[in-house]
Amino acid sequence: MKKSNAVLGSAMAVALSMALQASAQGRPAPVPTFDYEKCYGIAKAGKNDCQTANSSCAGTSRRNAQGDAWVYLPKGSCEKVVGGSLQPRQG
Repeated sequence: MKKSNAVLGSAMAVALSMALQASAQGRPAPVPTFDYEKCYGIAKAGKNDCQTANSSCAGTSRRNAQGDAWVYLPKGSCEKVVGGSLQPRQG
């Protein structure tokens, strides 16, 4: 499994387990509060979150790992993903 999938999967598992635990105790589920950051260079083609220098809007990047295409990740996660960068790269 790729590290980016593992990070996102872990975050979703934590949120789901918090909701299930709260519902079992009769309380409303807490809303996870993550600070997000743009992570450049890891988006698959057509899966970027917003515009790039070469694409006009979300979902329009043309190739995998395009250096200026980004996705939002929880703060601190980008440095853990292979190829992830907090700054856009050429190419």
